[in-house]
Amino acid sequence: MQALNLILTELSIMAVQNTNTSDSPRLLSLDAYRGLIMLCLAFNGFGLEATAKRVLEKSPDSTFWQAVKYQFSHVDWIGCAFWDLIQPSFMFMVGVSMAYSYVKRADRGDSWGRMFGHAVTRAIILVFLGVFLISNGAARTDWSLMNVLTQIGLGYAFLFLLWRRSAIVQLACALAILVVTCLAYHWTAGEGISLEEGAPQVGVEKAWAEQHLADVPPAWHKNANLGHRVDLVVLNWLPRETAFEFNRGGYQTINFIPSLATMIFGLMIGELIRSNRSSSQKLAFMFGGAVVAVMLGVLWSSLGCPMIKRLWTPSWALFSTGICIGILAAFYLVLDVMRWQWGSIVLVVFGVNSIAVYSMGMLLRPWTAKTIQTHFGADVFKLAGEVYEPMLQSMAVGCCFWIVCYWMYRNKIFVRI
Repeated sequence: MQALNLILTELSIMAVQNTNTSDSPRLLSLDAYRGLIMLCLAFNGFGLEATAKRVLEKSPDSTFWQAVKYQFSHVDWIGCAFWDLIQPSFMFMVGVSMAYSYVKRADRGDSWGRMFGHAVTRAIILVFLGVFLISNGAARTDWSLMNVLTQIGLGYAFLFLLWRRSAIVQLACALAILVVTCLAYHWTAGEGISLEEGAPQVGVEKAWAEQHLADVPPAWHKNANLGHRVDLVVLNWLPRETAFEFNRGGYQTINFIPSLATMIFGLMIGELIRSNRSSSQKLAFMFGGAVVAVMLGVLWSSLGCPMIKRLWTPSWALFSTGICIGILAAFYLVLDVMRWQWGSIVLVVFGVNSIAVYSMGMLLRPWTAKTIQTHFGADVFKLAGEVYEPMLQSMAVGCCFWIVCYWMYRNKIFVRI
């Protein structure tokens, strides 16, 4: 145990040295937050959702495993679980990162035009990388634009246009985006989905509609809203083997517009942390802002704009942003202010190579699991019984990804766009 403590302490020191050098200072709390999200993805939610389903088949009344299943699944429509916060965290951290990355480019002499060109290039690469990864295993390219990378790419160049603008301008733009989004959905609302009949032609069964849409205004009904109508046009412009009819999960391409507000809020927080304010002032603004954003999200939801992550409704944008600010503030307090950095390497290794981790998870997860079985036996993941097989498999695969990223970290290999 003492040896393990010494190893982790040494690794923590290395993390601080490699992420906070004088030549290229990094925000350790941001790397750790990003690392936490990538850890969850790399370990596939630690296999908890699949394990919970198996346990509940035998013990359906287990409140613990019901809670686990809920938190590590996406909610069907209205509400928020831990797993629903993965994408908002991505979007939010993109904004925080921009506050740092382009300052470095400006300091080295890059013109505004050159930096804007870089932002546009990065946006295009993110869109195509998202399409490439989501098409893994498909018979042909899946021109879907709801993936987190494509959503970031669609809004990234617009986000850059607000870089180095005043906080008032940034806040006004973010709120304007959310208000206009809300009005646009309400102004174009139709009759919505019939609770008595459902709409199987767009993937909404009667039982599902009765359970999830009873108190939802028609503007926010699944696959019967503005975003769905836009996709019927936009996605059918793209090469497809069959015509696009609906997204099974209810996600829409124009979600990138309200999620741009999430990125703008992240940019504001990044600028705040970069400012000359004291640490106590920064933390007060962050924790205060987190509370206000959550409260406004809940209030807006009560006024007829429900919190629906799959549509990135304005209330969801505010509520989830508040949670993201709170998480970053907690990391900032512990790692950058109090300097309690022991063990942070576990997260930082993933955090500084997020693109690599995301790509490995999308492309190599089945192959890695099969390779482990090849060398250690087909039943290696059943050591704790078949019920816990998904958990052991996810943990083993995630550890393999971490080892690869640690090797990259030690050799200063970072995949960036």
